[in-house]
Amino acid sequence: MAKFKGAIVIDIEKCKGCGLCVEVCPQNVIALGNNVNTKGYFYADVIKEDCTACENCVMVCPDTVITLYKAKVEV
Repeated sequence: MAKFKGAIVIDIEKCKGCGLCVEVCPQNVIALGNNVNTKGYFYADVIKEDCTACENCVMVCPDTVITLYKAKVEV
């Protein structure tokens, strides 16, 4: 049976820190950071590598700043 592993890339300069991606992530992979981007927003950041490539964060982001790369992993 194959599973998927995801790699999340967030465009921190376009992120407005709304937190929607944080709320919908079932693996708690994303959190709002303590740093701000050049626009003054606390941006979302990947805090651990447990992404299962569910795509929830990509679908809910209103500014389409999240890119998800999937890799098939054999178990």
